[in-house]
Amino acid sequence: MFLRKTIAVVASAAAISAGLIGTAEAAPRTVTYNSSNTGEFQAAIDKGAQVWNASVVNVRLVKVTGTAHITVSVDNQWPRAYVSSLGRGRWVMGRQAVNEGHDTVRISSHEFGHLLGLPDRRTGLCTDLMSGASAGTSCKNPNPNAREKAEVEAKFRTGATVQATTFSDAA
Repeated sequence: MFLRKTIAVVASAAAISAGLIGTAEAAPRTVTYNSSNTGEFQAAIDKGAQVWNASVVNVRLVKVTGTAHITVSVDNQWPRAYVSSLGRGRWVMGRQAVNEGHDTVRISSHEFGHLLGLPDRRTGLCTDLMSGASAGTSCKNPNPNAREKAEVEAKFRTGATVQATTFSDAA
């Protein structure tokens, strides 16, 4: 009897690791955002949310018009994010970066990245979403790389604690 149970457990583990059978996955966590007062940047902000929704499975950014986990606003300074906890806080689309030539969808994806638990990594590489302005104005890539996606997935899978932080993205 013991041998039969051991064989069944080993066979099940092998089938899961080979992808022959799946494991139960939790429903993605819904994080709402309100960008109703963002004027000319509304479409870019929505595209930034869509980038994340297409990139990760553990969290979904959903636009609302009332109270939200994330609020987005606009001013004439540099973009910045105020993270209160994982998936909560606010960010600002700063016109100064846009006026200097930075891509609005990349800015949006980058700032949402902060609210999803990612820090700035000023690598200067366009392939690194969280390199932000250090990648230069020619960089139009709004997509997180594999490392950034995996980090967000892990944080939302484990319910990681994220310290309250302010990110100012001036170059």
